[in-house]
Amino acid sequence: MKTLPLTRDLVLIGGGHTHALVLRKWGMNPLPGVRLTVINPGPTAPYSGMLPGFVAGHYTRDELDIDLVRLARFAGARLINGYATGIDRAAQTITVDGRPPVAYDVAAVDVGITSTMPDLQGFSAHAIPAKPLGVFASRWEVFRAAAGQNPEVVIIGGGVAGAELAMAMAHALRQKDPTVKLIDRSRVLTALGHKARQKMLDALETARIEIIEDAEVSEVFPEGIVLTDGRTIRSEFTTGAAGAKPHDWIGATGLDLHEGFITVDANLQSSDPAIFAVGDCAHLTHDPRPKAGVYAVREAPVLFDNLRAVLSGGGMAPYKPQSDYLKLVSLGGKSALAEKFGTARAGGVLWRLKDHIDRKFMNQFADLRMMDAVKPPRTAALGMAEALGDKPLCGGCGAKVGRAALQHILTDTFGDDAAEVQPGQVMTTDHLRAMVEDPVLMTRITAVHALGDIWAMGAQPQAATAQIILPRMSTALQERTLAEIMTTARQVMGAAGAKIIGGHTSLGAELTIGFTITGLAENPITLAGATPGDVLILTKPLGSGTIMAAEMQGKARGADVIACLAHMTRAQDAAARCLGHATAMTDITGFGLAGHMRGICDASGVGARLDVGAIPLMDGAAELAAGGIRSTIFADNQAGAGMIAGPGHDLLYDPQTAGGLLATVPAQSAEKTLRDLQEAGYPAAIIGKITDGRDITVS
Repeated sequence: MKTLPLTRDLVLIGGGHTHALVLRKWGMNPLPGVRLTVINPGPTAPYSGMLPGFVAGHYTRDELDIDLVRLARFAGARLINGYATGIDRAAQTITVDGRPPVAYDVAAVDVGITSTMPDLQGFSAHAIPAKPLGVFASRWEVFRAAAGQNPEVVIIGGGVAGAELAMAMAHALRQKDPTVKLIDRSRVLTALGHKARQKMLDALETARIEIIEDAEVSEVFPEGIVLTDGRTIRSEFTTGAAGAKPHDWIGATGLDLHEGFITVDANLQSSDPAIFAVGDCAHLTHDPRPKAGVYAVREAPVLFDNLRAVLSGGGMAPYKPQSDYLKLVSLGGKSALAEKFGTARAGGVLWRLKDHIDRKFMNQFADLRMMDAVKPPRTAALGMAEALGDKPLCGGCGAKVGRAALQHILTDTFGDDAAEVQPGQVMTTDHLRAMVEDPVLMTRITAVHALGDIWAMGAQPQAATAQIILPRMSTALQERTLAEIMTTARQVMGAAGAKIIGGHTSLGAELTIGFTITGLAENPITLAGATPGDVLILTKPLGSGTIMAAEMQGKARGADVIACLAHMTRAQDAAARCLGHATAMTDITGFGLAGHMRGICDASGVGARLDVGAIPLMDGAAELAAGGIRSTIFADNQAGAGMIAGPGHDLLYDPQTAGGLLATVPAQSAEKTLRDLQEAGYPAAIIGKITDGRDITVS
C-alpha cells in the first residue's frame, strides 16, 4: 500500500479565527500520519470583524461566515458538528453531546467567550448574548426582517462592542424610526482614550442612541428590562455585550486558569503539555493582552508550527504579541473610527480601509483548491481516462455500481431490497465507502442506510453483523476508531430493535463500513404489489448525491451539507410503520428515484406518472444540479432508469444514501398516510401515482 498510516490524533476544539487559519495552513501543508479533527457547534464560524457591518446590513450572512465544512474538506479534517462539553485529561478524550468521546494525542482550544449573563434574572430566557456570534447573528437576522415601525432595542454593556452594536442596529432599522438604548453600570466607552471616546460619543448622538449610565439591570422580561432603581424600559430585542465570560465547562478541565480563562505560556501551551489554547478563551501569562481578534489572527502561524512540532518531536517557537494595534470601530453607516497610540480619526475612508482588511481576511477562505480527479499517466491502457472520469470518486451510494450494469448481470437476484430467506424472515447487506471523515457520522449513515432495506419490506430488524475496513493506522488509532464505530452501531441498531451479533474487520486503503441485517415480517412488502390508481409517497427529500459530490469539490454551502447529513441519519422506522399498509415499497438509494421507481414498475407490471414539482428536494440541491454538479454514478443511473425526463430533472437520477422510503398506497388512504408521516416529523410528500402500461412519465 502507498498510503501512509495514521498514528496521532490532533483535535481542534472550536472554529475560531486562529483555528480557521490553522486549518487553511494545514490543507496546504499537512503533517503525514496525523488525523485532524475540528469540533464546532455548527457548519460556520462568523468573523467578528464583520459582525457590526452584518448587523447594519452592509454584509450578507454568507459574507460574514467562514464555511467550516468547506475548510475542513480542504484540510482533510473530520468536522464534528457539536458542542464540546469537557476534557478528560486522564483518558485524553473530549466529550461532545450525542456521540462517543473523541480521543486526542494533542488538542487545541479556540472556543471564544460568551457574553451571557446567567446571574441576571430572565436574561437566559428573554435576551440574546452578543457572543457566541453565530446565535446572535441568526436571532438578529430574524428580528430585523420581522420588526415593525418604531422598534425598541436595548443593549446592556456600554463598552466599544456594545456601542458598535447600538449604532449598527440603529442604522439597520433607520427606516422604521427605532428607539435604541445603550445601558452601562458606570460610564460608557471607558476603555478608549479621550479623543476616541469623544468621537464615539458624537457618533452615538448622531445615531440618536440614548445612553443610560450608572444604571444596573435587575431583571429582563419578555417586553423589556427593569433597573435596580425601579425604572422599566421597554425592549423588543435585548442583547448583552457586557464583559467577557469563559465557557463554564473550561472550569472543570483541571487546567490552570486565570479568571476562568486557560492560562498559556509563550508557546501557547497550557499547564497540560498536550493542550494548547488560543484566542479569547486563553490568557497569555507571559504577556497579557486584551480580548481582541487581531491577537487571535497573529497566533495562527505560531500555533500551526508548534502543533506540528509537538506531534513530530520538533522544537517550538514563542508567540510575541505586538504592543498595540490599529483599532477600527464601525459607526453604523459606512464610516469608521480609527485609534492607535492615542490618536483617533473618523470617516468614510476608514470604513473603506476596514472593509478592505476584513474582506482580505475572508478571501483567504474563498479560494481553496479542492481535490482534483486522478490524472491518468501519459501512457496507459485504453479506456483509462473514461474509467477515471472527470471528477473525484464519490462516496456513499455515489460509489456504487450503477443499475444499468447490475441489471445485465444479476438477472436472477435483481429485485427487492432484501431477500426472504425463509417464511417470515428477510435479510440484506449494505456497505458504503466513506463520504465523510468522521467514523461516527459515517456509521450512523451506513446503519440507517442498511436498515432501510429491512424497513422497506415492512420488517422489524432482528440481528446484524458489522463489516469494517479501516485505513492504515496505528494500533492505538485502530482501537479508538473501532470503539467509535461499534458504540455508534450498537446505539443505532439497538434503537431499531436489532442486536449486533458479530462482524469482521480488516485494514485497507480507506474507511468502508457495512452491515448484514436480518428482519422479521409476516407479510413482507415487495416491489411487486403496486396497482394502477395507487398513490406514490416519498418520505425524504432528494439531493444527497449531488450535495455530497459538490462538497468534495468545495462547491456546496456548509449549512446545506450539514442539513443533508441530518436527513441521511434520520431513521425510517416510524415511517415504515405509517406505511405498513403499502402495496409496494422500496428505499431510494444508489439507483436514484427514477431507478427505484423503475424497479417497482417492472416488478408490478405497471407504469407511473411523477409530479416533479411535488418531489421534495434538499436545500441547495436544485441550484447545484442546475450548475452541472453530478455524482459519478449519474450517467449509469440515467441509462438504467428506462425513462425520459426533460431538462432540469437531473435529481431524478441522483443516487441517495440512506434515502427516503418510496411507497405505493391505495388512493383512499393516501391523505391520512401523508398526515401520519408529517406528524411523525418526516418531510413526506405525494409525488405521483401508478398508471396502466409500463412507461414512467414526468409532468
